[in-house]
Amino acid sequence: MNKVILCGFVLICFAFSWCSALKAADCEVCFSVIEKFSTGLTSDEKKDVKVIENKFRTFCKTAKGKEHRFCYYLGGLEESATGILSEMSKPLSWSTPVDKVCEKLKKKDNQICDLRYEKSIDVKTVDLKKLKVRDLKKILSDWDETCEDCIEKGDFIKRIEVLKPKYVREDL
Repeated sequence: MNKVILCGFVLICFAFSWCSALKAADCEVCFSVIEKFSTGLTSDEKKDVKVIENKFRTFCKTAKGKEHRFCYYLGGLEESATGILSEMSKPLSWSTPVDKVCEKLKKKDNQICDLRYEKSIDVKTVDLKKLKVRDLKKILSDWDETCEDCIEKGDFIKRIEVLKPKYVREDL
């Protein structure tokens, strides 16, 4: 009877660990950056930890937005406060899959998987009245436009409607 209970417990633990595997949506910036970076490495470069780290630092010099922040967390930038670059470079040199590399990085620094890419807003189909003011400001910012006299939500909506023909093409 004890063996049956033990086997059941082991199966439940295995099923739980399988279900709790890190998915790309859970850690999208990590998956994206590691995938993009590792595909740019040659097979010889992937074998040497120091080469991987140096190449990653070079990769980080051109990173922008959330990818730049990811580089900062790993220690790929000169201004990085911490450095867990070896937690990425060693598994990559062993040909570890991206999901396992990100899982390992998440265990070291939980902030890594908190990074999310900003979702773009389709101005053609979205109801502007349902958006928050910060989303309306983001639309204007993406267009490199400002709204100096905007105080209320309606002001931002009016400004976007005026600029819409300039930035949104109505294709049939």
